[in-house]
Amino acid sequence: MNMELVITTESNKTMAAVTGRLDATNSEEFEQKMQPMLSGENPDITLDCSKLDYISSSGLRLFLILQKSVNTRNGKMTIRNLKPEIKEIFDMTGFSTIMQIG
Repeated sequence: MNMELVITTESNKTMAAVTGRLDATNSEEFEQKMQPMLSGENPDITLDCSKLDYISSSGLRLFLILQKSVNTRNGKMTIRNLKPEIKEIFDMTGFSTIMQIG
């Protein structure tokens, strides 16, 4: 399955829905698609991961880049609706402690 990233902005909040698999084969595409979130005027980002089926270390790295960008702009990034198997990866890698998962 391919990866999709759909970004919408409403009332100073950026919402992004990630669908499919985020791995080395499509991390470059994801990185290009997330560029507006790195430089946008809205530092508050909510990532909806309800349809994220898989994330590799390449994908985690991109989430970390996004988190750092949000932090430097005094924003807040929230990751929502992680599937249990994806949440487990975040827990095992320590990402659950550096990212807000709600």
